[in-house]
Amino acid sequence: MVQPSDKALVPFVSVDNMMRLVHHIGIETILKEISIYIEDDFKRWELFDKTPRVASHSEVGVIELMPTSDGEAYGFKYVNGHPKNTSEGLQTVTAFGLLADVYTGYPVLLSEMTLLTALRTAATSAMVAKHLAPRGAETMAMIGNGTQSEFQTLAMKAIIGLKNVRLYDIDRAASEKCARNLSSMGMNVTICSTPEGAIQGAQILTTCTADKKNATILSDNMVGAGVHINAIGGDCPGKTELAAGILERADVFVEFPEQTRIEGEIQQMADDFPVTEMWEVILGQKPGRIDDTQITLFDGVGFATEDFSALRYIRDRVKGTDFCDPLDMLADPDDPRDLFGMLQRAKV
Repeated sequence: MVQPSDKALVPFVSVDNMMRLVHHIGIETILKEISIYIEDDFKRWELFDKTPRVASHSEVGVIELMPTSDGEAYGFKYVNGHPKNTSEGLQTVTAFGLLADVYTGYPVLLSEMTLLTALRTAATSAMVAKHLAPRGAETMAMIGNGTQSEFQTLAMKAIIGLKNVRLYDIDRAASEKCARNLSSMGMNVTICSTPEGAIQGAQILTTCTADKKNATILSDNMVGAGVHINAIGGDCPGKTELAAGILERADVFVEFPEQTRIEGEIQQMADDFPVTEMWEVILGQKPGRIDDTQITLFDGVGFATEDFSALRYIRDRVKGTDFCDPLDMLADPDDPRDLFGMLQRAKV
């Protein structure tokens, strides 16, 4: 048997090792650290190749590729979104990702990204809220209590100091699941019977529902002055969660307009509907929150640079540890021109 050389081995982070890593570091710490990587890459926005995700839609869901590069590293994520999966005992979203060296083209990391996507999505929301939410915000309404709800709540706790979360879901069992998972996390958790009840007293309103359709999760008259809306459920064409009237009253902030106009809440609006890109706020080029009555709205659909940041973080964190396994993934012949000879030497 021909043994692979070190050059042929790629670090692989399995689901088991990702869970071990999160518990080793601590979930709130890892959320804070990933948010720093994401913010740092937003500060380097102009270096990145940027393109809307490549999506393949079907009647039951979507499969997407999300690529980007900063010129030194290249990354992509494969991710699906199939809301019907939960009824079949499957995850709505699964993902894996790869990071490669641009100079050689060789992969340097392969990782599960189902858990990592949940972490990076929550870290992005809280990083944005740090810039846009009312000062001293302590209470969040979490509308939609599926897979993202606990991650979103804990990221807001870790990064902006959230103390209270008010839960609503059309499926009360989902809210009970979320409340149970958060019961030992140092949060005050309230399950509400209506979305109107959930948003009472909340300074941050997070919407994250799963159905791939236009819906009005928040109507115009539900949203008062001074709140920050974290709208992360609208993530594909034909799916929205907010009444258009809310967008008309709010200052809207996005990741990459060319993608958000296809997939986000602003797909409801005219092509010239004004938005501010978050990298501009982070660099101080444009204002974020300017007064106590302003409604700020983050129309977050998820962008490839955030996955790149998360992969970059995992690469740095697992190097030299046992939180990854060597994967024999690359052919490495003694003579780079003699791939066939390498094959022949492997004959038994």
